[in-house]
Parts: sequence; C-alpha cells; structure tokens
Amino acid sequence: MLIDTLAYFQTFEQELLLFVAFWLAIGALDEFVVDICWIGLRATGRARDGKISRTEATAPLSGRAAIFIAAWSEAEVIGYTIRHALANWRHRDFTLYLGCYCNDPATIAAAVEAAQGDPRIRIVVGAEEGPTTKAGCLNRIYAALCADEQRYGWRYRSIVLHDAEDMVHPAELAVIDRALCGMDFVQLPVRPELQPASPWIAAHYADEFAEAHGKTMVVRDALGAAMPAAGVGCGFSRDMIARIARRRGEEFGPFAAECLTEDYELGLLVRREGGKSGFVRVRDEAGELVATRAYFPARLADAVRQKSRWIHGISFQSWDRLGWGKGLADQWMALRDRRSPLTALVLACGYLLLILQAVLQLAARQGLVEQAAMSPWLGALLSICLVSFVWRSVFRFAFTLREYGLIEGLGAIPRVIAANAIAILAARRALMSYLTALGGAAVQWEKTRHVGHPAIPASSLSGARLAAS
Repeated sequence: MLIDTLAYFQTFEQELLLFVAFWLAIGALDEFVVDICWIGLRATGRARDGKISRTEATAPLSGRAAIFIAAWSEAEVIGYTIRHALANWRHRDFTLYLGCYCNDPATIAAAVEAAQGDPRIRIVVGAEEGPTTKAGCLNRIYAALCADEQRYGWRYRSIVLHDAEDMVHPAELAVIDRALCGMDFVQLPVRPELQPASPWIAAHYADEFAEAHGKTMVVRDALGAAMPAAGVGCGFSRDMIARIARRRGEEFGPFAAECLTEDYELGLLVRREGGKSGFVRVRDEAGELVATRAYFPARLADAVRQKSRWIHGISFQSWDRLGWGKGLADQWMALRDRRSPLTALVLACGYLLLILQAVLQLAARQGLVEQAAMSPWLGALLSICLVSFVWRSVFRFAFTLREYGLIEGLGAIPRVIAANAIAILAARRALMSYLTALGGAAVQWEKTRHVGHPAIPASSLSGARLAAS
C-alpha cells in the first residue's frame, strides 16, 4: 500500500514539476523581454530620470489644479497629509478637495483643524453614510468641483489624485503641470517608505515598486501602451476627465463606482478616449525622486487584504469591463497586469512540489522508490528557471539598491519569499471575493486603518503598527 502511494506521488510530482517549470519559463521569458527593453532604453538615454530646479518647482502653475482625496475613517493621518501638502506646495492656484462622510465626524474634525481656514482646502461632506466605494466618494468630489467651476466662473486645468495617507513631494504639482502640456494623463512614481518594525511585509512593497516604477512602467511608456493610474501622484487634464465623465453619464462622474480599482481603469480609459498618457520620473536638485511617499501594510492580513483588492479589480473586473485592447503592446501589458491569479497558482504548486520532493527523497533513501529519470526537455526548462531566478534576483537587488541602499538591496532577494506568500493568499481571497460578487453581492470599499504617516517624526511612531490600504 505504501509503495503504491509513493509511486502515485512520484507520478504526480513529475507532472507537477513539468507544469511549474513550463509556466515559470514562460514568465521568465516575459520578464526577460521587459528587461532587454529597459536595457535598450537605458543604453540610448531614454530611461534617464529628468531634473527639475527649485525655481521651476515653485513657479506658478499654468492653470488651476484640483487635488482629490477620498477619506473614510482617516482621522489619524489626514491632518498630517493636509499640513504637509500646505507647507510644501507653495503654489496658490490649487484646491485640495477632501471627500468625507457625514457619519465620520472624527475625520472631518481632523481635516478642519489641519486646514486652519486655508481657502485651498475644500471639505466635501456627502449626505450618504459611509463607507461607500472609493469611486463613489470621488464622484461626489467631482460634482462639487463642477459646482465650484459654475459658481466662480473658472475652470480647472488639471485634476490630481491622492490618498489620505500620502506624503507629497514639493515639486509634484509643477512636474504634473509641465507634463500635461503634451499629455492628458501623467503618472509619477510611488515610493513606499520603509518601516523598521516590518522588515519583511512592508519592505516587500519597496522592492516591488522600486522595480515596477523604475523599469516596468518606463518600458510600458516607451512602448506606447495604455498607462494605468496608481490612484496617487497621477494627474489628468480637466478636459479628459470631462470626456470620461460624459462617457460614464449614468454613473454620475468619471469614476466607476462598482469597480475596486477605479484608478487603474481611469488611466486606461484615457487611451481609449484618444488621449495621450505617460510615466514621468524626475529628480529635484538634491537628487530626490519626485514621488508619492506612503506607508504600505505592515501586517500580513492587511497586505493580503490590499493585494486581493488589486487582483480582484485588475485581474477579474477589468477583464470583464475593459477587454483586451487593440494594439499588441496594450494586449501584452493587459496580460501582464492580469497574470496574478495564474502566477499565484504556479507559485503554490511550486511550494507543494518542494514538499513532495522532500518526501520522495526521504523515501528513496529508504529504498522505497527509485529516483525518476528526468527528460531532456524538463532538464532544459529547469535550467531556464534557475538562470531566470539568478537574473531576476540581480535586477530586484539593483533597483532596490538604487532607491533604498545596499542593505535593503540585499534584503530584497530573500523577501521574494514573503512576496510570493502574500501573492498566493491574496489571489485566493480575490477569487473568492470575485465569485461572491458574481453571485450578486455588493462591492464594498475594503480598506485598512492608517495609523502612521511618513511626515510624523519617527519618535512618535514607536510601537505603532503602520499600515496603508
């Protein structure tokens, strides 16, 4: 009986090994093509970061800018966000619209206290109790903006999206304003801040964003593919937002109220409306990247919850809602965006394979089974996977090193294990959530409580659990 069971395990192990090796090799090829594209861009000078002087960063904007922030239960961080923005954005020609809820008086009070009567802060309180979806809150802000334009007789030139926990860069509005002279949508990098209390969970976001916003988005931009919005540090021309709002007339605004990743979808719609989008990396005079800084989830449960929302919205909802696009570059990037469930399945099978191989190795030492012969094809696939792992590790190290230094660069390699575990758990949760939604369940704004902000002095954060949704 034991011998038969082990023989079955051995057959299953060989089939599983082939499945995992095949898809890992396909993924390796996909990443290799992106890497080669980036190397080519770098070699020709097309992947270099731009520069902005202090004078340019503080110059008047070419038109009024509106900043949208949707806030539900953000009393602990929204004050820091507002105060930091007002202290660092020296421009007079912007308005920060903060969407709040009538049943969230703590957030409203914190925002009012931080604003100190500054006319650049506009708090929009809806009659509907929260939480609704984030897109629903943003649409309410958009309605308030339209009402203000009609009341005061002016029109905004740009709309910038941010989250309640963001720490903005002083030059951000200037960079976006300049970029929108030739584009309808621009995305700036996101830079997750390190949290000493979470060297694995929170830090893996730093690794992923350093590479994604240092390489992948640069390649995507160069290929001319549709650019997704990250929901923070992204600016849209007022005219483009109006066109998308007209397209979504029945949804009372430009944001898809039933979509969990309304920002991602909004960015892609710019291309479909005939607009031009781009990803812009710029550094200030001190060499600091003009990027949005924020704390990302520091606990496993929070990270899984956040990434499951991303997977649900991008891999499942956008497939239903947006299809695959028309151009080859758009289709390739859409496939990359939506590969998370398959990637998680392959990774889960890979870890299961390690367990099976350990059991079979032990059985072989006891003489219960013989080592199975490996076919040349399988050997070739495994060799590709091994070379790919080394290659990917070098790239992950290099991009993390560039933004966070040597220690974090070295830590990025073992943190891949944490990233894989989170990806597997998040994909499972996203699938369950998607199936529930197909059954008629309402989509809800599922967020994580924020108790930390990059603008808070480090001494004030001792013992705090930092997280972001």
